[in-house]
Amino acid sequence: MAGHTDNDIVIAAPFDLVWDITNDVDNWTNLFSEYASVEVLEREGSKVTFRLTMKPDKDGKVWSWVSEREADRETRTVWARRVETGPFAHMHIRWEYHEVPDGVRMRWVQDFAMKETAPVDDAWMTDNINRNSRVQLELIRDRIQERARETGVASTARTW
Repeated sequence: MAGHTDNDIVIAAPFDLVWDITNDVDNWTNLFSEYASVEVLEREGSKVTFRLTMKPDKDGKVWSWVSEREADRETRTVWARRVETGPFAHMHIRWEYHEVPDGVRMRWVQDFAMKETAPVDDAWMTDNINRNSRVQLELIRDRIQERARETGVASTARTW
């Protein structure tokens, strides 16, 4: 069995602002509530390799891993994968950005599988990722919309 999640949110802000903020990996500690640090290890064209370190969990454990992302502004997609997989056999994430009448719909699709030695199974991790994605997406939406208000940038969404 493998895990699959599909979560999205509409952000009432222009595409350029949503794209720029969500793809500024160096500042993810200011965008997501769960990350304690981000260390960019390498940049090559539109690909960035980086180490993410989470804030301690309820048991005080700190999780950290290396991921890589490749952003394609023309197709409005980002492909990401864990390089250091930790308890995952694999983890692949696709980010999609679609302009809609109310702003930008940002979608996260995650496909993964847990290792047999992992402390949780695919079903548990699917539930966990879905629950946490909703929290993070709402936080990201709120932070970007606040930035749009502060800068006086109105949404210029178009329906394609």
